[in-house]
Amino acid sequence: MVNEKKELFLEQQEALLGVLKARFEKNMNRHEGLEWAKVKLRLEANKGKLWSVHEMERTGGEPDVVGYDEESGEYIVYDCSAESPKGRRSVCYDVEALNARKQNKPENSAMEMAAELGIELLTEEQYRELQKLGDFDTKTSSWVRTPSDIRRLGGAIFADFRYGQVFVYHNGAESYYGARGFRGLLRV
Repeated sequence: MVNEKKELFLEQQEALLGVLKARFEKNMNRHEGLEWAKVKLRLEANKGKLWSVHEMERTGGEPDVVGYDEESGEYIVYDCSAESPKGRRSVCYDVEALNARKQNKPENSAMEMAAELGIELLTEEQYRELQKLGDFDTKTSSWVRTPSDIRRLGGAIFADFRYGQVFVYHNGAESYYGARGFRGLLRV
């Protein structure tokens, strides 16, 4: 269980760090030149961020380090599960869309759920960068952060990977599907 301060208990922290280390070492192509020991130190020093990584893992995101920001000194963590995280599917885009639904409302929205987890939705550009690291969302799709001019008109965008290409589509923000979730990122 997670305590109310959004911190992990020691056993949870150790278990999570073991999973993250194994994933980091198995997928070195995602973070060439980065060292696990430095990532681990950063995670251990940021209990709130470690909790968010735990939530990414708990909801099926399989988080992994995908880069390092030289300017901020932060590691960049993305959801790297092969398909859109199972624990984050069947959600509409945002709370405004959720409130607009009159019938068959989903339980949550992507933007609200991301905020609860302490992460951000990937942008279209970040989604395209993720796809350079492997083939993701070949059977599912993921909401991506929608530009405000599109959202203002009632739409939202999502992306997937088919036929060797990233496709970006639009839908009404209130729509939701069992095979559509969202991918997040966290800076640590």
